[in-house]
Amino acid sequence: MGQTITNMADLEISGKRLLIREDLNVPLSAGKITSDARIRAALPTLQAAVEAGAATLIMSHLGRPTEGEFDAAFSLAPVAARLGELLGRKVALVELDQVPDLVPGDVALLENVRFLNGEKADCDELAQRLGALCDIFVMDAFATAHRAQASTHGVARFAPTACAGPLLAGELQALERALSEPARPMLAIVGGAKVSTKLDVLESLASLADGIIVGGGIANTFVAAAGYGVGQSLYEPDLLDTARRIADKVAVPLPVDVMVGRSMDADEPAVVRGIDQVGEDEKILDIGPETARQFAERLGASGTILWNGPVGVFEIDQFGEGTRVLAEAIRDADAFSIAGGGDTLAAIDKYGVREGVSYISTGGGAFLEFVEGKTLPAVAVLAETAAHGK
Repeated sequence: MGQTITNMADLEISGKRLLIREDLNVPLSAGKITSDARIRAALPTLQAAVEAGAATLIMSHLGRPTEGEFDAAFSLAPVAARLGELLGRKVALVELDQVPDLVPGDVALLENVRFLNGEKADCDELAQRLGALCDIFVMDAFATAHRAQASTHGVARFAPTACAGPLLAGELQALERALSEPARPMLAIVGGAKVSTKLDVLESLASLADGIIVGGGIANTFVAAAGYGVGQSLYEPDLLDTARRIADKVAVPLPVDVMVGRSMDADEPAVVRGIDQVGEDEKILDIGPETARQFAERLGASGTILWNGPVGVFEIDQFGEGTRVLAEAIRDADAFSIAGGGDTLAAIDKYGVREGVSYISTGGGAFLEFVEGKTLPAVAVLAETAAHGK
């Protein structure tokens, strides 16, 4: 955190050849885009490039094809078509060895970078070929910033100039605000199935936050660590000592009541239990109404809120009330709030609170690694190039 990087807004891009790395990894069904949210997120950057009179070549990955092999199912052709519609101009789909000479105002999309040998290995040869395509490389894909690959990291080393695009710069700024000098008190919500998958996040937040609300299977492990029975609930018995150690470092409020069921079927009735009343054949699937009220009060009194993960099985309505109440509390809070992670974004959309969250992160793994305090390779290389005047 705190690294100095060059932003696209700081550079004169008129008449320049821009190579912009975006995250256009959209969901497809039968060759049709089912959500263009990632394309729309990239639009302000691309429109700024077009309006400034740059020649713009965009690149992205899509899915997980076999590297080095073309696969029509993973072609960016539908993305090029949708980009053209949204930008109001033709966006040609081009191969790396057939990139045309673009003139100012032109926009083209490079075919899926994961069709290229050497992408995942951050191959210098591929990175050099990409770097030679531009005057300025613009890294604008935060969701891939934790991967050192040719199109995210290597290219920045070989391009004449490298910078962060507006989307990436905004993401880093929001995360810095939430983590570097957060308005107090800072409260984090960390949900998920297992402590083990969020251990680094919990450890990092234990030193930074004033309190951590845990949810899902993670909460069950903390509940069990406090000596309560959790019945048939998902939890990690080998991490009880870890949970106790974290709870010794930072306030981890336990639920006073929970919603239980015997299965996760859509028609399974949700039953309220006191935290000390969970039956041996029951599963904790959400926080209870009194706990939701208490946690919502805490959120309302916070200065900064970081949200990663729901607190219950929110996909099933009767086990989603806890997540709904907390989502609405975040929406209504005066705090600076930042949310990230696929399940979190799904909950935000389900409960219609998007407008009330200060910043919604576009990255899943990158978001978590940043919170953990890890170096993101694609950001670090921008800092290195800036330090060398590139």
